Amino acid sequence: MRRRYLRAGPMALMAAAVTAALALGPANPASALSDNVVSAYSGPAATSWTVQRGGPTAVVTLNRADGSLDVSVRRNGRTILEPAPVGVVTDQADLTSGLHLLHRDNRAVDEKYTTTVGKQLHRSVHMNESRFAFGGKGGARIDLVVRAADDGVAYRYVLPGKDGVTIEHEASAFQPPASSAAWLSTYSAPHEQPYDRSTAASAGSGEYGYPALFQVGDQNVVLAESDLDGRYSGSRLVHEQGTARYEVALADKEVHSDGPLTTPWRTAVIGDLATVTESTLIDDLAPPSRIRDTSWIKPGKVAWSWLAGFNEAQRSLATQEKFVDYAAAHGWQYALVDDGWKTTDWMPQLMDYAHRRGVKILLWMAWTDLDTPAKRDAQLNTVKKWGAAGLKIDFMDSDTRERYQWYDDILKATAARRLIVDFHGSTIPNGIQRTWPQVMSMEAVHGAEQGDVRADNIATLPFTRNVVGSMDFTPMGFQFGQRNTSDAAELALSVIFESGLQNFAGSIEEYRARPELARFLEQVPTVWDETKLLKGSAPGRSAGFARRSGARWFLGEMAAGAARTHRVPLDFLSGGKWRVDVVRDGSDGLVRESRVLTRHDTLEVPGVENGGFAAIVCRAVPGRTSCDLPVRHVPSSTLTVNTRRTAAHPGTVVKLDGSFAIDEFGPVTDVTLSARTPAGWSVEGAGATAAELATGQPLTADWRITVPEKPAYGWTEIPVTATYRDPAAGATAPELSVRRQARVFVSPPGTDYVSDLPFSAESNGWGPVERDMSNGEEAKGDGGPLRIGDRTYDKGLGAHAPSEVTVGLGGTYDRFSTDVGIDKEVSDKGSKGSVVFDVIGDGKVLGTSGVMDSGDAAHAFDIDVTGVQQLTLRVTDGGDGNDSDHADWADARLHIAAGTARG
Repeated sequence: MRRRYLRAGPMALMAAAVTAALALGPANPASALSDNVVSAYSGPAATSWTVQRGGPTAVVTLNRADGSLDVSVRRNGRTILEPAPVGVVTDQADLTSGLHLLHRDNRAVDEKYTTTVGKQLHRSVHMNESRFAFGGKGGARIDLVVRAADDGVAYRYVLPGKDGVTIEHEASAFQPPASSAAWLSTYSAPHEQPYDRSTAASAGSGEYGYPALFQVGDQNVVLAESDLDGRYSGSRLVHEQGTARYEVALADKEVHSDGPLTTPWRTAVIGDLATVTESTLIDDLAPPSRIRDTSWIKPGKVAWSWLAGFNEAQRSLATQEKFVDYAAAHGWQYALVDDGWKTTDWMPQLMDYAHRRGVKILLWMAWTDLDTPAKRDAQLNTVKKWGAAGLKIDFMDSDTRERYQWYDDILKATAARRLIVDFHGSTIPNGIQRTWPQVMSMEAVHGAEQGDVRADNIATLPFTRNVVGSMDFTPMGFQFGQRNTSDAAELALSVIFESGLQNFAGSIEEYRARPELARFLEQVPTVWDETKLLKGSAPGRSAGFARRSGARWFLGEMAAGAARTHRVPLDFLSGGKWRVDVVRDGSDGLVRESRVLTRHDTLEVPGVENGGFAAIVCRAVPGRTSCDLPVRHVPSSTLTVNTRRTAAHPGTVVKLDGSFAIDEFGPVTDVTLSARTPAGWSVEGAGATAAELATGQPLTADWRITVPEKPAYGWTEIPVTATYRDPAAGATAPELSVRRQARVFVSPPGTDYVSDLPFSAESNGWGPVERDMSNGEEAKGDGGPLRIGDRTYDKGLGAHAPSEVTVGLGGTYDRFSTDVGIDKEVSDKGSKGSVVFDVIGDGKVLGTSGVMDSGDAAHAFDIDVTGVQQLTLRVTDGGDGNDSDHADWADARLHIAAGTARG
C-alpha cells in the first residue's frame, strides 16, 4: 500500500520515512532485501536505505540539510564507490535537492533469456529492485529505481508526469576511492581511443568514455550504461584532475519527453576480475528481445578483405571471389565486402558465386546511405533481393538522442528483412544485443584497423570494452600495421575477444603461411555456452579465457612484456582425462602439440615476448589424436586470363590465354575451361577439359579472338569460365564455376581520351585514380565532376598526389593535350593543396607544370608524343604535404597522326 506524506518538520519527516519503510517490509522475505531494508537513521544529518542481493550493496542516502540524494556502494565492509550525487534538473523543477521520501516499493527481478551471441547463450537474471519515490518543491516528483545483483548495481530515474518534461541536466556521478587504479579511454564519438592507466584522482581533466575500469582493493568496478535507445541521450564521464568524482554528461544539451520519462541505467559491474569479465549485467538490465523468431540469426566467422587491399580489393570481383573461396575452403560462414563495392555492378554475380559454395555475403554501408525512410527501403530491399545476409554499417560517430533514434529505425528495418548487423564507427553495445539479437557485434574499440595496437592495450580490452558486449576488434591482420604481439598471441584473440561475428582481417597469403593458425580458426566458434577467466589474468598485463562450446573448451591467453611460461590450472574442467591441443610460438613459426591431462594438472606452455597460445580441450578418447571436428572444405581455385594486347582495332586478332588450378582441397572432377565472345566477334580454340584435376595441377587453354570490321567502340568483355565438381560434396551438389573477364579496348578513329584507355600501371595517394570524375573528398569512388577554376570537364582523370598513371601508346599517337590543376572542390571547402604535374614519355620528362596551388588557373599541356611507347602522367606534392592534393588531368586526350594505321 502506498502512503502519502504531508510536509512536516525535519524530525517528524525522518520518523515518518523510517516508520513507513519498515512497515512496507521486503517484497520477497527470502531475499536479501530483508537484510537492512532501511538503515536506521545514521545521525541527524541523513537517512540511508540499502538495496542488496548478497553481492555489492547500493546505499541511497537522503541528506537532511538540503534534501539532496547520493548513492554509494559497499561490499564486504569496504566502500567500493563513495557517495556521489543523483538527481536531475528539468525545465519544471530542480530535483537534485529539497527532496523527501514519499514511499518505497520493493520487488525481486527473476528472468531467464537466451541470446544469439555473447559470453553465454542461456542466462538467468536475479536482482532485487527498490523504487524510491521522492517529492520535491512545488509537488514535483522523481522516482529513483535501484537494482542490486550478485555482479553489480544500477540506478535510473523515472519522471512519471503525464504532461511531458525536458531534462536539462543530470546530477548523476560515480566516485571510486581517490587512489583506485583506473583504466580510462578518452571520449570520442566512435569510442576508438586506447585505454591509459592512472588513478581515479590523478587522471587528467576531461571526458572519458564507457566502459571505465577502477580497481578498489580486490574488487573491480566497470562503469557503463544500459537500456539506451532513442528515448534518451547517450552520455560520457567528465572528470576534474585531483578529484575522484566522475560526473555523467549527456551528449545533448537537453532531452525532451512528451510523457513519462525513464532514463537509461547508470551501471557499475562489481566483483573480482572473474566476476566482472564473465558478467552479463549490461544485457540483463536491457529490455527483452523485440524479435520472437531468431532462428535466422547466425553468428560466424568472416573473411574480411579490407586490410588486405582496402578500396581496390572491394572493387575487384576476382578478389572478392578469392575471399569467398577461402571462407568456403575453411568452413567460415561469411565474406564481407567493405567500402568501395558500390561503384561496381557485379554484386548479384558475387552473391550467386558465394551461394554455390555455402558462404553468405555481408555488405558495408555508411549510415548516411540509410538515414531516411526512403533510403532505408531502397537500399535494404535491394541488398535483400540480391541475397545479402546482413550489413556492416559505419560512421555513426555520435551518442546524441537523434542518432539513437536512427539506431531504433535501422534495427526495426533490418529485423523486418532478416538482415544481421555489425556496427562500426558506433557507440558501445549498452544492452542492444539482448533487445535486438540480430546485432552480431559493434566496433567501438581501438582495434586492429588503427594499425598501432600494442600488447598492453590488447590485455586491457577484456576487462573494459569487451565486458559490456561483443567487440569487433578484427584480429589476424598480419599484413597490416605495427603490431608487437606474436603469432600465437594474435591467434589467441579468437578466444580472448568475444564477438558474434569475428571479422578475420588477414590476407589469404598470410593465412596460408600459417597452416596451424588456419587449422585452429576452422575449429573455433564465435558464440559460447560458458566463459571462464583464466587465473593470473590482469588488466594491461595478461588476459586469458576458457570458453566452452558444446563439449569442447577453447583456451586463449596472451601476455604483454617479457617471455614467460604460461601456466593455466585446469580446475574448471570436470573429472576424467582431457586431450589438450595447444598452438604456440615456435622457433620456425606456429607449432601444434597435444597432451592428455586432468583437472588436477596445470597446463604449461612456453611463451615468447608479447606472446601467448591457443588451445582446444576435449575428452580424451582412445584412438582420437586431436580435438578437431570435421569441417567441409570446398576446393578453392584460381583462374587467370591474359590477352597479349588490351587495345585492338577493327579486323585485328587478339590472342587470349587461360589457366585454371585448384589451390586447396582437391581433386575436382568434370573440369572445363571455355571462352565466349559477344555477337559479331569470332573465337578460334576449343578450350580444355579434364576428368579430374589435382591440387596445384594447371589446366590451360588459348584462343584467337577476331575483332569485327565494324565493332562497337570502347571496352568489350570476353568471359572465360571454368566449371568443375567437388567429389566430396556428392553427386547432387551444384556444379561450381568461376569466371574471369578478358577486356579488349577498341579505339574509335581520330582522338582517344586517356580515361577510356586501359592503364598498364596505376598508383595513387588516396583511393583509386578516378575516370571522368575528381578524386573526391574521401576517394571512395564518389568524386564529383572535374572542375578547374570556373570550367567543368566531362572527361579526364581525378588523382591525389602522389600519383602515377601509365598507358601504352605503342607509337600510335603524335600529340597529347590536357588541362591540369587542383580540383575546385578543394578551394570550395576552404582547404589548400599544392601539386606538380609531369608528363613522361618512355621515362623522359616531356613537360612539367611547376607548383600549382588551389585556386590557380588551369595549366595547358600540348606535347608531341610521336613514337612514344609508354606515357606516364605523374602528380607529386608541391611541398606542403599531401593534404587536399586533388589533382585533375582534365580533357586528357591523345591525337593520332594523319595517315597512321591502327593495329
